[in-house]
Amino acid sequence: MTTAPGTAIVDYGSGNLHSVAKSFERMSREAGAGGPVVVTADAETVRRADRIVLPGVGAFGDCAAGLRAVPGMWEAIEERVAAGTPFLGICVGQQLMADRGLEFGAHSGFGWIAGDVAPIEVDDPALKIPHMGWNPLVIDRPHPLLEGIADGDHAYFVHSFHLTPQDPAARFAHVMHGGPVTAMVARDTMAGTQFHPEKSQATGLRLIANFLAWRP
Repeated sequence: MTTAPGTAIVDYGSGNLHSVAKSFERMSREAGAGGPVVVTADAETVRRADRIVLPGVGAFGDCAAGLRAVPGMWEAIEERVAAGTPFLGICVGQQLMADRGLEFGAHSGFGWIAGDVAPIEVDDPALKIPHMGWNPLVIDRPHPLLEGIADGDHAYFVHSFHLTPQDPAARFAHVMHGGPVTAMVARDTMAGTQFHPEKSQATGLRLIANFLAWRP
């Protein structure tokens, strides 16, 4: 049996696992929080972790199918989040928190944040899809993961779809790209960022440190 980590980064064949792990390991050392960081495809390791990180890159349906294909992993994440384990979803990992993703058909997510993951719509031909690159954040409301992060701080995005929560109170930050595009959602002990904190330099590292120290 593998040693239980403080922070489990879920490996299901999607996500920038190396860069995510390095960023979390660095901030765990610097902040002295979050315990050992382990990248794992073992559901029992996730069940014993103090906090869970779910990265994701690619299409919603492919990521959902890949996660379900890891024996017991979907159920382990559901079980631990329901029990109050702090959870952070990154990019498609954040999108999987929604009811549905509408990329190449309709695909079910965890259903933690009511709403669909739908295409970003822009009416300015100068604005490109995918939405790719650096954007200044607009903070909608305070959250412990956003402590020390201010309006105008930049984060790095690569995506064509985004989650629009049915309850506006579930959105904690957005950026403007032909209209508001969700950057962060949260509820209870779970949070998700559409941007990549592992690629967002000082802004991302601060959010990672905040997550590792978060005791909701």
